[in-house]
Amino acid sequence: MSWSSAFRRPKARRLTARQDRLNPGLQPSVCMMTPFLQQNKVLCSTTRRGLFQFGALGALNLAWPKLLPASDTQSLPALKGFGNAKSCVVIFLFGGPGQQDLWDLKPEAPAEVRGEFKPIATNVSGIAIGEHLPLLSQQADKFAIVRSVTHTDFEHGSASYTALTGQPHPLPGTNTPARQEDFPTYGAIISKLQPTPQSVPNAVILGPVMHQGARPPMAGQNAGFLGDGYEPLRIPDDPNSKEFSVSGLAFPDGMTPVRMNHRYELLGSLEQHYQRLDRWRDVEGMTQLKQRAHGLLASSRSRDAFELSHETLSLRDRYGRHRFGQTMLLTRRLVEAEVPLVTINWSKLNADQWDTHKKNYPKLKNELLPPFDQGVAALLADLDDRGLLDTTLVIALGEFGRTPKLNKDAGRDHWPDCYSVLLAGGGTPRGFIYGSSDRHAAYPADAPVAPWDLAATMYHLMGVAPHVDVHDRLERPFRLSHGRVVRGLL
Repeated sequence: MSWSSAFRRPKARRLTARQDRLNPGLQPSVCMMTPFLQQNKVLCSTTRRGLFQFGALGALNLAWPKLLPASDTQSLPALKGFGNAKSCVVIFLFGGPGQQDLWDLKPEAPAEVRGEFKPIATNVSGIAIGEHLPLLSQQADKFAIVRSVTHTDFEHGSASYTALTGQPHPLPGTNTPARQEDFPTYGAIISKLQPTPQSVPNAVILGPVMHQGARPPMAGQNAGFLGDGYEPLRIPDDPNSKEFSVSGLAFPDGMTPVRMNHRYELLGSLEQHYQRLDRWRDVEGMTQLKQRAHGLLASSRSRDAFELSHETLSLRDRYGRHRFGQTMLLTRRLVEAEVPLVTINWSKLNADQWDTHKKNYPKLKNELLPPFDQGVAALLADLDDRGLLDTTLVIALGEFGRTPKLNKDAGRDHWPDCYSVLLAGGGTPRGFIYGSSDRHAAYPADAPVAPWDLAATMYHLMGVAPHVDVHDRLERPFRLSHGRVVRGLL
C-alpha cells in the first residue's frame, strides 16, 4: 500500500520537539520503561549470568524513587481524586476502534481520511462524536474523551498487554502468549493490593478469553508473576442466553453447607502439614483460591450479583437484548455488589473484534457500534441514576487506533500513534475533552498521554499510589507504574 508523506510512519518513532515541549511529562515516562524491559527479559532466562543480571537490575529497581522527580515519587493522596473510585470497569475493545470514526471525527479532512461517517452534536456544547453513537451523544455530560493517547506498538498481542496491564510488553511488536513471568492484569493487581471480603470477588473478567486465531491465550489477561491465587473470576458465558449461570457458585448435588465446611477444615489441616514440611509455596496459590471459593460459595450476595432475572424486563430491554448489552447490565450488578474491578473483553461478543482492515464502515455501522452505543449509554445512565457513577470509574479503550487513511479494501489498519479513550465517573471530569490530535487524527497535537499514564491515573483514582512496588512470589519488587497521573483528568 502506498502512503503519502503525511501518513508515512517514521522509521524510528520519537516525540517531535514540539510534542516534547507541549508535554515534557511524557518523555520521562518513556525513558523509565528501560529498566523494566531489561528486568523482564532476564526473567525469561535461566542462566547463572542472567540471575546475576537480575540481581543488579533488582537493586536498580529499588533505587527508582531516587531517580524519579520528587513530584512523581510522592504517595499522591494529596492530589485531587485519590480513592474516589470504589470500583473500576474496563471495557476492552479488542482489535482497536478507529478514533476518527467514533470520538475524533475530522469533517474537514480529505475524503480518504474523514471517511463516510459524519459528526453529530452531543448534549454538551462544543463536543461532537460519530453519528452512529446517538445514545452516547445524549450522555456526553457524563464522560470525558482523551483524544491524544499514543504509543509505538503496532501488534495486537503486545499492545493489548500494555492496555490491560499498563506496562510496555518486554517484547514489543510481537504476539507472545501469556506466561507466568508477565506483569499482572489490572484485576490481579487490585486483588493483591486491595483485597475485598471473601463474600465478593476481587475482580471479574466477563467475555471470552482472548486469542489470536488458534494461538494460545494472549498475554495481559492473567495474574502473571503474582500467581494463581490472584486470578480474576472469569465468566466466559453469554448472559443473554436463557441458560446463563455461573458454574461454581452453587453447591453440587448432595453437597450441603455442613459438608462443605467439613471439607474446608480438612484442607486446612493438610495445608498445616505442608507448612511444617517447608513446602508452603507449593500450595500457597491453591490456598488463596480455596479461601476465595469458600467465601463465594458461602455468600448469597455474590450469587445474587449474577442473577439478571432480578432485573425488570424494561431495564433489560434498555441495555439491549444482545450479549454486550446484558454484559453491561451484569457489570452494573457487580458494581452494586462492590466488586472492585470488572473487565469486559469484547472479543467476538456481538460480532468480530474491532480489527476493521476490510469493510470498515459496514462493520461499524451494522455490527459493532449499535450494541456498543446501546450498552455503554445504558450503563452510564443507570450508574448515574443509582448514585454510583461518581464512585465508579468506567474506561472504554482498544489497544490502539486505526490509520488516518483508508486502505484499498475500504478499511483502516493498526495505528498506535494517536487514538481516543473514553473515561467516565470515579472523579473524572464530565462533558470534557482532554488533548487533541492533528488535522488527520494521526498524531497528538497537544497533551499526549501514554497507556502507562492512563494506568497511573486509574490506580490513583482507585486509591492505589501508582509508584509503589508490587512483589512477585519470590518477593522481588516491580514498580506498579512508570507513568504519571494525568492531573487534567482528575
